[in-house]
Amino acid sequence: MQQTEIAGPEIAGPEITKLDAEAVNSAARRSPLYAKRRKIFPRRAAGAFRRFKWIVMAITLGIYYLVPWLRFDRGPFAPDQAVLVDLANRRFYFFFIEIWPQEFIYVAGLLVMAGIGLFLVTSTVGRAWCGYTCPQTVWVDLFLVVERFIEGDRNARIKLDAAPWSLQKLRLRLEKHAIWLVIAVLTGGAWVFYFADAPTLAADLVTGSAAPVAYATIAILTATTYTFGGLMREQVCTYMCPWPRIQAAMLDENSLTVTYNDWRGEPRNRHAKRAAASGASVGDCVDCNACVAVCPMGIDIRDGQQLECITCALCIDACDDVMGKIGRERGLISYATLTDYNANMALATGGGSVPIDPARVRNADGTLSGRLAHFSLKKLFRVRTALYFGVWAAIGVAMLVALMLRDRLEISILHDRNPQFVVLSDGAIRNGYTVKLLNMVPEPRDVELRLDAAFPGARMAVTGSDVDADNAVTLRLEPDRLKTLKVFVHTARENLAGSPRDLTFHVSDPKTGEAADYRATFNAPETQP
Repeated sequence: MQQTEIAGPEIAGPEITKLDAEAVNSAARRSPLYAKRRKIFPRRAAGAFRRFKWIVMAITLGIYYLVPWLRFDRGPFAPDQAVLVDLANRRFYFFFIEIWPQEFIYVAGLLVMAGIGLFLVTSTVGRAWCGYTCPQTVWVDLFLVVERFIEGDRNARIKLDAAPWSLQKLRLRLEKHAIWLVIAVLTGGAWVFYFADAPTLAADLVTGSAAPVAYATIAILTATTYTFGGLMREQVCTYMCPWPRIQAAMLDENSLTVTYNDWRGEPRNRHAKRAAASGASVGDCVDCNACVAVCPMGIDIRDGQQLECITCALCIDACDDVMGKIGRERGLISYATLTDYNANMALATGGGSVPIDPARVRNADGTLSGRLAHFSLKKLFRVRTALYFGVWAAIGVAMLVALMLRDRLEISILHDRNPQFVVLSDGAIRNGYTVKLLNMVPEPRDVELRLDAAFPGARMAVTGSDVDADNAVTLRLEPDRLKTLKVFVHTARENLAGSPRDLTFHVSDPKTGEAADYRATFNAPETQP
């Protein structure tokens, strides 16, 4: 880089250091640590990506608000809400799937799959999650719909914001914020419906008989939705969300990102036809700022990749519309990879570092050159994406297989600790156990509990039940309930001499064939008389 000499007296090194420090301190005093938010008034966009965002917004909001009201018949012994997080009974219901607390590994697996899926999506199409399906993006879009409906499009909102307060301005602002609050309340209300029977809880909320925690949760979510979606908007993405700072590690030269193709658009000129007639080299960009006007983050995509960009692609719609009006090919702003961008830039500069010449990327008839690099689907299939997809699919398949093969009947044993054994009056040794039988299906069933001992003469006694000669007892298990039993096992002392002291409690359902075992130990005195 060329440096310019400044004439003047020579200054010693220590004095330079002192002057530099004073300049830095002076600049720090002038620059505040917090920059006041600059209001952004995104213009209404139209095009393929905007239509896709409408579809995604309708689907995601529909799922969020309507799913708690869906019914699924699980029989008379289980709730009929299709998706329910039943904290009171420690259950999670998802249509035909029921998850117990000890099976939280499935929820953890889904979270891991979501993380890996986010890596996969980002490495292929950039921040598509942020631009289309992130709750912050969806609710900001919803709030902007209300804002445009009441206050008008971009220019009208800018004019209203700059105008002095009047009855008309006050009325419009009150209407907007009132609707925002209604949406925020509905958002908080929809969330609590996932944790209780929705119709019952809705009636309780209206009559004031719901639990205080329900009202507190709705109040908190109302405040956060209203603040994040209506007031902070892009600041949440820029300053609060960690993903913009992580995504760089997920991208590579073959990842699709929203890109301004300056090899085609530069140099910009608002009077392109006049400049072209005079023989000047001009690009396709007419510097209309349409891409800036529609951006919900308020950035200029022509400045290159930026942390604030959520790749919503609305700038593509805006630019394509302008290109169509001036008779130029669409795609001045497009999804592109760094590999394709560099190849096209080399073509526009002749392979060197000379200024961009848009004529190099066009044929004699003015159409874009066939030598330009274009994205192909095969670039999506590379080592990184294959690795992400392979891990993601493997976890999903493993969870699905485990879910389908899991037993819905469990047994656990707790040996009495004090005393560990009892010597009966006839000299026999007795051990006590707390047996827990878990029925994980929403219907009652009869099961058989059987004792198998490694030593002879062992007899089982179940409190409140009669045990047959085969050390077996039939028990009734209530639907989705844990049954706790007190079980005693005794045997003559001489039966333990030289024999293993292992016990196996075996529980089975004769109708379904499900079974579970638990190995326990029989304690006895170390010395024999």
